[in-house]
Amino acid sequence: MSLLRRRKPINESDKTSEASYSKPQMEKQEDDDGNDKNKKKIPSKIKKKHGEKPPKWSCLDTCCWFIGCICVMWWLLLFLYNAMPASFPQYVTEVITGPLPDPPGVKLKKEGLEAKHPVVFVPGIVTGGLELWEGRECAEVLFRKRLWGGTFGEVYKRPLCWVEHMSLDNETGLDPCGIRVRPVSGLVAADYFAPGYFVWAVLIANLAHLGYEEKAMYMAAYDWRLSFQNTEVRDQTLSRIKSNIELMVATNGGKKAVVIPHSMGVLYFLHFMKWVEAPAPMGGGGGPDWCSKHIKAVVNIGGPFLGVPKAIAGLFSAEAKDIAVARAIAPGFLDNDIFQLQTLQHMMRMIRTWDSTMSMIPRGGDTIWGGLDWSPEEGYSCGKKRERKKDFQITDQAGAESAVSQARSANYGRIISFGKDVAEAPSSDVERIDFRGAVKGHSAANTTCRDVWTEYHDMGFAGIKAVAEYKTYAAESIVDLLHFVAPKMMVRGTAHFSYGIADNLDDPKYKHFKYWSNPLETTLPNAPEMEIFSLYGVGLPTERAYVYKLSSAVECHIPFQIDTSADDEDTCLKDGVYSVDGDETVPVLSAGFLCAKGWRGKTRFNPSGIRTYIREYSHSPPTNLLEGRGTLSGAHVDIMGNFALIEDVIRVAAGASGEELGGDQVYSNIFNWSEKIDLQL
Repeated sequence: MSLLRRRKPINESDKTSEASYSKPQMEKQEDDDGNDKNKKKIPSKIKKKHGEKPPKWSCLDTCCWFIGCICVMWWLLLFLYNAMPASFPQYVTEVITGPLPDPPGVKLKKEGLEAKHPVVFVPGIVTGGLELWEGRECAEVLFRKRLWGGTFGEVYKRPLCWVEHMSLDNETGLDPCGIRVRPVSGLVAADYFAPGYFVWAVLIANLAHLGYEEKAMYMAAYDWRLSFQNTEVRDQTLSRIKSNIELMVATNGGKKAVVIPHSMGVLYFLHFMKWVEAPAPMGGGGGPDWCSKHIKAVVNIGGPFLGVPKAIAGLFSAEAKDIAVARAIAPGFLDNDIFQLQTLQHMMRMIRTWDSTMSMIPRGGDTIWGGLDWSPEEGYSCGKKRERKKDFQITDQAGAESAVSQARSANYGRIISFGKDVAEAPSSDVERIDFRGAVKGHSAANTTCRDVWTEYHDMGFAGIKAVAEYKTYAAESIVDLLHFVAPKMMVRGTAHFSYGIADNLDDPKYKHFKYWSNPLETTLPNAPEMEIFSLYGVGLPTERAYVYKLSSAVECHIPFQIDTSADDEDTCLKDGVYSVDGDETVPVLSAGFLCAKGWRGKTRFNPSGIRTYIREYSHSPPTNLLEGRGTLSGAHVDIMGNFALIEDVIRVAAGASGEELGGDQVYSNIFNWSEKIDLQL
């Protein structure tokens, strides 16, 4: 049987019947159209489209559209940025705010100043670049590339590998086996922290206007993770600083160097001044008059001479104010064990291997920072700070202090309090159970925490409970607290740093290097012609004390966190943090006390009577976005671009003395607060 069938032919009769059927239908259609002339003929295709449902707009479409808009705008802005003249931002700024002043270097050159004394820069913690010289398999392609500073690209590409290479050995405080990370050398080590974010670059550029070149400028780069003495043990950094200063003095006609430390670099250079004059092998063997022969002035910028409370929050819970707020907004995200993120745990594990962080634990105990019922800053008012911004002239500091003495004041001496009610209650009403003799409990086996195991997991719930039941901690008990919660870290820390006040500075024990960076347990060099400046910003809320709470009990959790729900405008409490005057990082008390009182004149800490000066710079934010970080900033790092500060630094480098600068320049209550501190001088 054939698979193809022949089509049946159509008969003529069928055609006739089909035509007769279709004709009446067509006539009927024409009649209907004629009866309603206002109706328009709608093509069948359009009718079909009207019948279909429009496509739905999905969430994916919205995301793609949003990302596309961002990309287009980014490329457009990038094109405009590269196309416009370099002077365009300055032109727009001048149209808005008026003509900009000359940079300090240009201004002083017009006045006839010239380069004179060689300059040494000493960067602080985290601002110096670090590069890889040897590493694990995951970092093979990173030889001599920056792990710290620059773009921080490796943090995003291989975060766990980056954390491993940035961490130090938890026992020795030195390199882990098979890893070598070293400081970048030269001025590029700390001119910019990241692209577009200057640290020393503005100051270097202004010195260049005056005629300085790299042969008269030296960046004393060091591995800021290490303890100060270990920078010499591993890298011979202190010896290199000594040699470079001697070379610069010799090649500049015997003119002494002006040293400019910033932030933790202030403590590092204090250590250096004791090391360089101490006999070998512990010291540099330069002799008791080395500083007198080689240093004209030490111009400290934002110096945490007596430590910073911020360091305690970082070591205790891997937090600062901003991180605490983020942790409250997204509870559990930063320390969640889902997908093995555990960001805070990784940060805590890494930071606790950096011995340098322990150099900034508050020094001087309750004598300096206050106790449970008093503090030097008692009576400080946040409202007074805002008034000072409008009027920089201080007429009567004592009167200003007494004007708010009757108002409710924060107990700043209680650096850590578990609960807002504890922070505010009279000390007699606070029932405390001493944690020092508490028996730590037993944690669960290390099955889920893996490589983010911190010393909190060795405490158990009993140890954590004991910490919270002590209720509140002042400066002296803070050191004991850190010994309790992080014993391995503090074993290394107390081997390299000390936090007390010397009773007798002639005691031979103070010749050990662990005391050299504590200005309350050592003396300044015998250099009566040398000058010491303390330059820092004021007018910004700066962390001084914290309200804590217990976080949820999870095996991999950090058990303590700042209670961001605690607020009280009257006592400068916001998001669980009590604030005082400072530069957002270093309180005025830490930056200014020594030059205001501890070293002022001949004291047991300053036996040769080195002249000291305080120069404060009241913070003023930029007036528009085109000014970037501004030229009047008092913030801890942004102050490095403050024109007034740069002018003072350049004048000193060009030969001016502290008296020629105008002596002290004070906007805060540092002298009044210093007088409240009962320290034997």
